[in-house]
Amino acid sequence: MLSIRRLNFLGTITDSTLGELESINLVEARNVFKWFPIKGGLFGRTIANVRAVDGVSISIRKGETMGLVGESGSGKTTLGRTIMRLIDPTKGEIFFDGVNITRLSGRSLKRYRRRMQMVFQDPYASLDPRQTVRSALTEPMKIHHIASSKKEADEAAAKLIETVGLNQDHLERFPHEFSGGQRQRIAIARALAVNPEFVLLDEPTSSLDVSVQAQILNLLKQLQRRFNLTYLFISHNLSVIRHMCDRVAVMYLGRIVEIGNMKAIYESPKHPYTFALLSAVPNPDPTKRKEHEPVLEGEVPSPIDIPSGCRFRTRCPYNTEKCAREFPPLVEIEPGHWVECHYDIDFSSARRSF
Repeated sequence: MLSIRRLNFLGTITDSTLGELESINLVEARNVFKWFPIKGGLFGRTIANVRAVDGVSISIRKGETMGLVGESGSGKTTLGRTIMRLIDPTKGEIFFDGVNITRLSGRSLKRYRRRMQMVFQDPYASLDPRQTVRSALTEPMKIHHIASSKKEADEAAAKLIETVGLNQDHLERFPHEFSGGQRQRIAIARALAVNPEFVLLDEPTSSLDVSVQAQILNLLKQLQRRFNLTYLFISHNLSVIRHMCDRVAVMYLGRIVEIGNMKAIYESPKHPYTFALLSAVPNPDPTKRKEHEPVLEGEVPSPIDIPSGCRFRTRCPYNTEKCAREFPPLVEIEPGHWVECHYDIDFSSARRSF
């Protein structure tokens, strides 16, 4: 028999237990950098760096869902992959459950890889087209010694596939035989196969139809409650983030420019970039549309040639000489609400001229 501790596919937790766990950080990134060198010249020397992640600190508490938002090119996926140790940081430290995993390698790192799993944006690209669903689910169990025999792994795979809303007949099929939503369910099941504690969701619904998106999001919430999972949810869709997350970090050009709980970010944004992102969300009710809705103009500057001072100043209508001269510190303006901006702007009365 499979133990609940090893494969807790039928386990649940109480609200009181979850409340105790939420106060403990499971994942921490401390001053993390990830630069990609650009080689050139006769000897292939480094002539510049793509500063994809440039000094980011973030913590994720046990049992919560942390949202990470920002435009394309802001460094969200690179930060996520660095936290997962899929790529090594250039500088900085990453802690998982109090252990500095940036110093681990080989077998020591493998033990933590089992506890940290990832669901990618494109399920068709992340699944091996030559593997059946059964093989995709049982292979990680064998690698991490979750199952002691083939029979035990097959039993766990059967439970898993039903847990994500498919049936056991699907175990013998290949990825190309499924729809996009079904493939994403298989990818989620594969992530759960090793009984992880932390799951990185890199835009898991962006390639799916709207109706299927809702099903996958509801499934993810059910699985989180059932298995006490901790999520880092990366998305462009601010409506999805609001539905899924407890806290939100806003990323711009390799930096976290604002971080806070859901209510603070959505009802009282303090960074001009956050305000512009929220204002860009379309409102389906024409009676609630404003005559002069703010528009975020321009594009994210190149991470090779980052502007001096505040990185957002080239697109910000409130920028001053100080913004060009001085780099703004990340300041806690209220408990748990941090902003990287020189000025405390009240957007409820500000002239919305983005």
